[in-house]
Amino acid sequence: MAAPAMEGIAVTALRSVMGRVRHAAERVGRDPGGVRVVAVSKTKPISLIRQLYDAGHRSFGENYVQEFLDKAPQLPEDIEWHFIGHLQTNKVKALLATVPHLDMVHGVDSQKLANHLDRAVSAIGRKPLKVLVQVNTSGETSKAGVDPPACVELVKHVKLGCPNLEFRGLMTIGMPDYTSTPENFKTLSNCRSAVCKALGIAEEQCELSMGMSGDFEQAIEMGSTNVRIGSTIFGPREYPKKQ
Repeated sequence: MAAPAMEGIAVTALRSVMGRVRHAAERVGRDPGGVRVVAVSKTKPISLIRQLYDAGHRSFGENYVQEFLDKAPQLPEDIEWHFIGHLQTNKVKALLATVPHLDMVHGVDSQKLANHLDRAVSAIGRKPLKVLVQVNTSGETSKAGVDPPACVELVKHVKLGCPNLEFRGLMTIGMPDYTSTPENFKTLSNCRSAVCKALGIAEEQCELSMGMSGDFEQAIEMGSTNVRIGSTIFGPREYPKKQ
């Protein structure tokens, strides 16, 4: 009997998050419509995702390939799916084959991964895949992503050498405890400026994916166009207990 109550709570929580997103954007004179809220549903049941879908939400994200492969085929095809975090090259084909409507990968952290994605998209024959290049803004060796000085070169490779990928911007995970500092966000913003200058594109054409449950309002105030919200919408993660 607990599930319906939990599902109601998730929809209420999503509405609260959307209100906080709107206020954060308005505080700095931004259009709230320029911020995408990706509901990150890792470890959560399909029933909760469907509740948010039925309430009108369409942008969802997953972090684990196997969980993604299990869930996506059971859900409506007009969901805008985002894969978030480090993607192993040996799982690229399975992900693209099983989730043909995958909208975006946050993020590409190497030329090797970019090449694998480019080839897999071409082999399947689907439309170009949107990608964000992942930047390690915290300097933590445990975090995936290119170092900020190497960001421009990886973006150039994606944009000029991977015709089946559509470069859409940059993303960062942030600090080890998954709360970022203004410096992390500023670093990503600086990377965007460098990328746009090097490639001759407007900054408005380069998205920023930064900000999660603990810091998304600050991220929006500093220019984020994608915030990845998990526990604030869905509640604490439910990881299987180790035997």
